[in-house]
Amino acid sequence: MHTGLVVLDGVALGVADVVRLADGTARPVPGTEAMKRVAESWDAARRIAATGRVYGRSTGVGANRNEPVPTEAAAEHGLRLLRSHAGAIGEELPARQVRAMLAVRANQLLAGGAGLRPTVVTALCEALEGGAYPVVHEFGSVGTGDIAALAQAGLALAGEHPWKGAGPEPQPLDNNDALAFISSNALALGQSALALHELRGLLEATQVVGALSLLAVDGSHEAYAAPVHAARPHRGSGEVARAMRELIGAADRPTPPLGRIQDPYGFRCLPQIHGPAHDAADALEQVLDVEINAAAENPLISPEDMAAYHHGGFYQAQLALALDHFRLALTQVARLSTSRLSTLNEPAYTRLRPFLADQEPASSGVMILEYAAGAALGDLRAFSAPASLGHAVLSRGVEEQASFASLAARQTLRACGAFRLVVGCELVAAVRALRQRDLGPDPELPVGRALELAFSALDEDQADRPLTHDVTVAAALLDRFTDIWRGSEA
Repeated sequence: MHTGLVVLDGVALGVADVVRLADGTARPVPGTEAMKRVAESWDAARRIAATGRVYGRSTGVGANRNEPVPTEAAAEHGLRLLRSHAGAIGEELPARQVRAMLAVRANQLLAGGAGLRPTVVTALCEALEGGAYPVVHEFGSVGTGDIAALAQAGLALAGEHPWKGAGPEPQPLDNNDALAFISSNALALGQSALALHELRGLLEATQVVGALSLLAVDGSHEAYAAPVHAARPHRGSGEVARAMRELIGAADRPTPPLGRIQDPYGFRCLPQIHGPAHDAADALEQVLDVEINAAAENPLISPEDMAAYHHGGFYQAQLALALDHFRLALTQVARLSTSRLSTLNEPAYTRLRPFLADQEPASSGVMILEYAAGAALGDLRAFSAPASLGHAVLSRGVEEQASFASLAARQTLRACGAFRLVVGCELVAAVRALRQRDLGPDPELPVGRALELAFSALDEDQADRPLTHDVTVAAALLDRFTDIWRGSEA
């Protein structure tokens, strides 16, 4: 159900806008000035291609770049190009990812450098508004353009490939439209936007969970003191420490504790580990803000000087590296969550029975959660392997490098579920410890509101029993914890 409008102008589309369009909660509207740019670019592209050699319009592509296309074959050349490149393989992608791709591609086209017919933009917006999306398969890109996925979408626009739902009227795509449409990384960018949006929220929620665990073990507030972070002024760490003080109601200069001198790393180093992850999220969003609004098509059509510039702007090194950096930073955060989970199982810190067990002899309590969280962390660690280390030599050696940003985007999406489960395990244990200790922070504090929400959602039964459902509930609860964290930032 549409609850608002998103103006596509090729200039200012953001990650949150892509997510709203992918989810179908907003309706796309192409900007008037942006549509004028598309029309000018299309007109210029046809005139340029009619008077000189332009890659993909009057020539072949890849290693066939020097093969001319006769004028009489030009119209059919576009469809042949789409048909030959629409060879993506693997599983069909879910609607949300394909819709994110369509949103990004429509907006990029409105930046005015592609030189294809304006009705393509209109058709993409109609599809987004009506909920239709083309069948697109998973594999076909190595980070130098999502040409296989976009070729499937292009054939769908031309009426030769299936839609899920009622697609727009077929478009008469020719040699001036085909390469112009598929010369983009819109799928990887759309997937990256979806992954960043979810993982940024989970990162924020994890800090709320960490605050609950801190209360459960009578942790010190000193690690979050303002002087500590003023003395070592990394922006992300300082912001995390400030948010932590607001979550738990700590003073900027808290009183040293009477008990332990200092806490385990899971609490003491939280700002130093969460901070870089926030910084990495910000860096990734900066890359996406550029690429989602970029005229990166090869060749770039410039109506101002009536030129077609052949270039490598499709190469997504910035995106691949930013995604790899973000996943590595998130893995550190998840690993810290498992450290806090281990501390919650330790009587020396909770003054409770081992594994937060009940009073039955030799009860195991939440022992299994360490194993479950460790297994999920193993998947997350595997997903965090740097995709940018990949290499490929393609098209008879003409394309001898690849960024593998497409793989990085898929891995980042897959990291969402594993990360969520790791933190869900910690939340189950923290809530049990707080129940057993009968601790409840001020309900006016953000952490107090979080605990009240968790108490209402999680089962009170502390007897030995399967905890699968508990973790599932806790993992889903994290989305609501994100709102609490953001409220503390207001």
